[in-house]
Amino acid sequence: MPHTHQVPRRTFVKQTGVALVGAAFLSEFNVRAGETPAHHQATGLRIGEVTDNSAIIWTRVTAATARRVVETPNSPEDKAAAKLIEGACPGALGQVRLRFGTNENLRGAKTTGWVKVNSDIDFIHQFALNGLQADTAYYFASETKGEDGTAHGELRGEFRTAPLPKSPSNLTFCVMTCQGYPDRGHPDGHAIYPAMLALQPNFACLTGDLVYYDNDAPKAKSPELAHLHWERMFSLPRLIEFNRRVATYWLKDDHDTLNNDSWPGEEMGTFTFAEGQRIFRQQAPISNGPSYRTFRWGRDLQIWLTDGRDFRSPNKLADGPEKTIWGKEQKAWLQRTVKESAATWKVLISPTPLVGPDRKGKNDNHTNSGFKHEGDELREWFKANVPDNFFVICGDRHWQYHSVHPETGLREFSVGPASNEHSGGTPGEDPAYHRFHRVRGGFLSTTLKRNGNQSTILFQHRDVNGVVVHEWSAERNATA
Repeated sequence: MPHTHQVPRRTFVKQTGVALVGAAFLSEFNVRAGETPAHHQATGLRIGEVTDNSAIIWTRVTAATARRVVETPNSPEDKAAAKLIEGACPGALGQVRLRFGTNENLRGAKTTGWVKVNSDIDFIHQFALNGLQADTAYYFASETKGEDGTAHGELRGEFRTAPLPKSPSNLTFCVMTCQGYPDRGHPDGHAIYPAMLALQPNFACLTGDLVYYDNDAPKAKSPELAHLHWERMFSLPRLIEFNRRVATYWLKDDHDTLNNDSWPGEEMGTFTFAEGQRIFRQQAPISNGPSYRTFRWGRDLQIWLTDGRDFRSPNKLADGPEKTIWGKEQKAWLQRTVKESAATWKVLISPTPLVGPDRKGKNDNHTNSGFKHEGDELREWFKANVPDNFFVICGDRHWQYHSVHPETGLREFSVGPASNEHSGGTPGEDPAYHRFHRVRGGFLSTTLKRNGNQSTILFQHRDVNGVVVHEWSAERNATA
């Protein structure tokens, strides 16, 4: 696969003000005269919503081939300006098209038409691919050209479609959460990305807090600054490499919608919760349907992705039967589809925990007293309807754990934050709940293997470098 092209470092140009993020710096990103033309896709590619016959390919035309890199500024004024432009990747008017097929060299590839992009859509286009073959490796090239028709280079990617529902599931997938920009641990991005890529996962789930609008400077008090957060995070080389080679499913949480513990109707400066919802759908490779979804990966696996922001009651309301995180429609959908599923293993992937325990003072998820009524309702339902083949994988918490709810037996795996620098906040190990507890960063890998009529599911907590620090497995008869 081709490597990403980066523009060499240049001397920092002193400017001030929020306008630095935009057109004032386009010339600083341009490829030098005489350089070989290259793709103008500094924020990379994203592959989403993969099924056994479809996928979404996310593309964006940028003013240059690489993210904005600044030299260490010398003056206080330069330092202030650098915070606003470090990692910026301004979009550019132009066109994009996709070539894709099952041949790695793209011989005989299908080609889409050229699609124009503009600032109204942040120069993004998402290609919906349909009619794909099941359990098949696909390769693609995203090509761009400028507003004047000048052709750029291409950026390539690859993914594998899901197997058909009657095919045995032999696969690995990864789940991650909570990635801060200043505490990523390496200038090129979080160590978990090359560690996950080394496992060659069939897909990965990104469970929210993918950017921190309210914690990582500059605070996103406007839609323009919100876009900067996405640009600088997802233009990091390690993230580009991962996201162009692994199918992903995206969920949002509080920090990548608006701010800490947020709910519909809130604001942060001139930036609103509704704008955060819109921008997430713009930046994530997801369909226009409901934010809660389910996907089948062969005979043995079905995953459910729940949304914890769009339908929630205000956290400050008194708890009771009407207070909700998921909303009536999402709960009814989840319960119906879980009962209908014939998959050997059923895995709920949630932005926030259902088992915990969480620390005192929190009031934002189903383990807290503020949502105890709905939390108890859901845990009891899972106990009654899916007692031995249903598991929860959750994000949001900044420590890793494997917990079993004392009353209902619901089993939950918290993946932990994306870096060691981002870990902390645990209430401590609780032997009544915990089978494993660790206050460090990392991710979770899950592997399914078939041996005759038996299917094994293996959950592995890994550190930021991919080393296994805890594992648990189960086996179940999986006759069709």
